[in-house]
Amino acid sequence: MATQLVLQMMLLFLFLHEASAQESSVAKPGCPRNCGNLTIAYPFGIGADCSANQTFTIFCNNSINPPKAFLDDNFKLEVLNISLKAGTIQVNTPVITNCEKRSNYQQLMLSGSFIFSNTQNQLTAIGCETLAVISQQGLSVGGCMTFCNISSVERNNSCYGSCCQTRIPPSLKFINASLESINGKEGCGFVFVVDQNWFGNMTDVYDVTNMEQVPAVLDWRPSGFCHSFGAGNSTTDRSVCGRNTLCTDQSLCSCREGYEGNPYLLDGCQDIDECATYDFNRCQQICNNFPGSYSCSCIKGWVNDGQYECKKTDPNGYTRYSPSILIVTCTGLGVLLVLAPMWLYKVLKQRKKRKLKEKFFKRNGGLLLNQQVSSSESNVDTTKLFSSKELDKATNHYNVDRILGQGGQGTVYKGMLTDGRIVAVKKSKIEDGSKLDHFINEIIILSQINHRNVVRLHGCCLETEVPLLVYEFIPNGTLFEYIHDHNEDFPLTWDVRVRVATEVAGALSYLHSAASIPVYHRDIKSSNILLDEKYRAKVADFGTSRSICIDQTHVTTKRVQGTFGYFDPEYFRSSQYTDKSDVYSFGVVLVELLTGQKPILAPRPDDEGRSLVTYFISAMEENRILDVTDVRIAKDSVKEELITFAKLAYRCLNLKGRKRPTMKQVAAELESINMSNGSAIDQQHYKDVAYSVTELNEAWDLASTSISSSANYSLTVDVEPLITK
Repeated sequence: MATQLVLQMMLLFLFLHEASAQESSVAKPGCPRNCGNLTIAYPFGIGADCSANQTFTIFCNNSINPPKAFLDDNFKLEVLNISLKAGTIQVNTPVITNCEKRSNYQQLMLSGSFIFSNTQNQLTAIGCETLAVISQQGLSVGGCMTFCNISSVERNNSCYGSCCQTRIPPSLKFINASLESINGKEGCGFVFVVDQNWFGNMTDVYDVTNMEQVPAVLDWRPSGFCHSFGAGNSTTDRSVCGRNTLCTDQSLCSCREGYEGNPYLLDGCQDIDECATYDFNRCQQICNNFPGSYSCSCIKGWVNDGQYECKKTDPNGYTRYSPSILIVTCTGLGVLLVLAPMWLYKVLKQRKKRKLKEKFFKRNGGLLLNQQVSSSESNVDTTKLFSSKELDKATNHYNVDRILGQGGQGTVYKGMLTDGRIVAVKKSKIEDGSKLDHFINEIIILSQINHRNVVRLHGCCLETEVPLLVYEFIPNGTLFEYIHDHNEDFPLTWDVRVRVATEVAGALSYLHSAASIPVYHRDIKSSNILLDEKYRAKVADFGTSRSICIDQTHVTTKRVQGTFGYFDPEYFRSSQYTDKSDVYSFGVVLVELLTGQKPILAPRPDDEGRSLVTYFISAMEENRILDVTDVRIAKDSVKEELITFAKLAYRCLNLKGRKRPTMKQVAAELESINMSNGSAIDQQHYKDVAYSVTELNEAWDLASTSISSSANYSLTVDVEPLITK
C-alpha cells in the first residue's frame, strides 16, 4: 500500500512539473498566460511587467464575460490571435463609413513595432458609385472604386460591382480613409482594411455593412537584435532570443531542431525527448536521448549498424549474417552494377536540362524581373513562376488543337492546370531586347492591378526557349471581332455597346486614379478589349504600359509607340504621354462602337478623310452623325442617348489634351448613359470643342510625314489578335 502511494505521489509530481514547464514555455514566469480564451505568449504579456516592452503589453478586460484582450489601454484594438511563428497578430479594426446616424473615427495609427500586413490584408470598399482612398503623410497610397450594378440575388462571398478590393502598400502604420461619391450624389459607403482569408470565408460579404469592426492582420517584429544561440550559449542584453534558438530569414526567433517551446523566453526552448515516443525516433532496440537529438544502441549480443538497426553476433564476437541476408546483399550489388550507369546517365541528362533552363531563365529576363522586384514596391514577388513541365502538360505538349489565336507577339494556347483552372498560355515571340522589356513590363504592371475588368495574370514561365505568360482564360474573343465581323450568336446591340464602353472606361479610370500606382495603358484599341464568358469587358495587353509616380503628369519616351488609327497626335508631336493620351485612344474605340467602322477606312472615292477620326469629326461638324451611325444600332437606340454618346467621343478626340475629359469623367458620363438614358449628361454642344476637320487632317498629315522619315517611332496596325476564334 505504501509503495502504491509513493508511485502515485511521483506521478503527481511529474505531472505538476510538466504543467509548470508548459506554463513557463509560453508566458514569462509568474505571469498569466490566458485572457479569456486567448493564449498570450511572450514577448506579449498581460501587464507591463509581463511583456518584453510597452509595445507588446496586453490589457485584459475582465469586466466582460468572457474576458477580452486589447493591444492598447483605450480598448480600441481587440486582439483575436497571436502567432509567434509567423510574427503576426490579428486584431479588430474599425469599419469606416459616411452613413448618417452611424459615427466612427476615420483614422487609425499603429505604434511601436506593428504595421499592417500587405500580404494578408486588402483595402476593401462597399457602396454605390463610391471612391475609397487611404492616405499616408498627405499622399494617396491606395484606393478602389465601386459601381451600382449588382442585385440582391447576386450577393454572395464575391467582391465585385458594389464591392471592390485592392492591395495595401508595405510598411503601412497609419490609416486615414476617405469616401467620395463618383457622381456627386449623396450615398452611404464603407471602407476597411480586412484579413482577406477571413473576408473570403464569409457567406455574404455585404454583412460587413452591419458590423462596427472587422479582423485585420498586423506584422510585428521583436524590438532588439536577433542572435542565434546553441545549447551551451548564454544570451546577451541585446538579444531577443533565448537559448537553443536561431534566427529566421524574417528576423524572428525560432527553436533549434530537437527543441520546442517559446524562443523568446530565456529557457523557453526545451529539449524534445525523442525516446519518450516512438514516433520521434527510429531506434530498433535502445534509444538514448541527449539535448537536441538522440542516438541508438543495442542490447548485449547485438551490435549497432551505425544508425538505427541491430545485428546479432556469435560468441566469438563476429556478426552473423543469415543466408537470406547474403542473397539479398549479392542481388543488391548486382542490381547496383546494372543500374549505376543508367542512373549516372539520368543524372547527367537532368543536369544538362537544368543548365539549359538556367540559361533560358537568364535570357528570357529572369534577372531583369528580379531586378524590378527588388527595386520597386510592387507585388511582383506574388506572381507565380510556373515550371515548363507544368505548362507542357497543361497544353497537351502545345498541341495545335489547343491554339486559341496567333499574332505578331506570339501564339496563345488553351490549357488546364492541375487544380482544374482553365488558362490561356501565351508563347511569346521575343527576337530582340526591346520586346523582352515589354514582356517583363507586362508582368510588373499586371501584378499590381486588381480589377474585374482587367485581364488577370496568373504567372509566367522563364525556363523555356521562349518565355510564357499565363492569363485567365477569356473565351469570347475581342471587341474588334464583334464590331467588324457580324456575329449571329451574340449581336452587338446598342445596350451592349454602352455597357462594354462603361466597363472599359471604369477599368481605365481605376488605372489612372484609383490604383496604388497610377498606370497609363498606352495601347487602347478594340482588339485589346476581350469579352469573358458573360460578355463582360476585360482590358488586356499591357506590354507597353507604364506605371508612374503619383506626382507625375506625363511619361516622356524616346520611342513613340502606339497603333495607327488610335494614336494621340499630341503625343506624337511632344513625345510626352499623359493620361489624356489614353482618353484619345478610348475615344476612337467609342467611335468604332458608334459607327461600326475600322480605325483606318478602306479607300473609297467619297471618303472625306483617311482615318475614322476625320470621317467622324466631319460628320459631327456637319450635324449628320445619324448618317454615319452603324445600321445595326440605328433602330434599337434612343436618339438622345446616341447623340450624347457621340458628343462624349467628340470631346475625347480634342487635339489639345488639356481640353479632353479625364477617364474618371468619361466613366461617370457613360455610367449615366447606361443607367438613366443620358438625361444627366452635360449637354455641352460639340461646337465648343476648339478644332476643325482641317486641323485634324493636318495633324495626321504631319504624323504620316514624320513616320516616313523618322526611325524613332513604333507604330503598328491591327494584326490578328492573340485570342480565341
